[in-house]
Amino acid sequence: MGRRLDLLAAAAAALAVAMTAVYLVLLRQEQDRPVPWVLVVLALGAAGSGYGAVVAWPHRRTALWSAGLLLAALGAVAILSIGLPILLAGILCLVAAARVAPSGAPPPRTQAGAG
Repeated sequence: MGRRLDLLAAAAAALAVAMTAVYLVLLRQEQDRPVPWVLVVLALGAAGSGYGAVVAWPHRRTALWSAGLLLAALGAVAILSIGLPILLAGILCLVAAARVAPSGAPPPRTQAGAG
């Protein structure tokens, strides 16, 4: 029986959620308000990678590519503050997406007993 969860995508989702919490805590400590588009990107990245973590769900490759690109872009923009873990979450999503077979592609062939 195969795995039900893609661990790379699940780790990316957990990291995106954790960094959302870190972002909110840091801004509260600085008595500042969060930037709405940053929260939207983090939420979309977490949701996309969470959706993509379920192996059986359709269009998970698209969700992982989208989440990965969003998180990687945000991580690059915020690299001098909290960007490194966000960039890592984006890279995890992109690697997970690259490992998913495209829709309509035949399943990978296994070798029958050689010999």
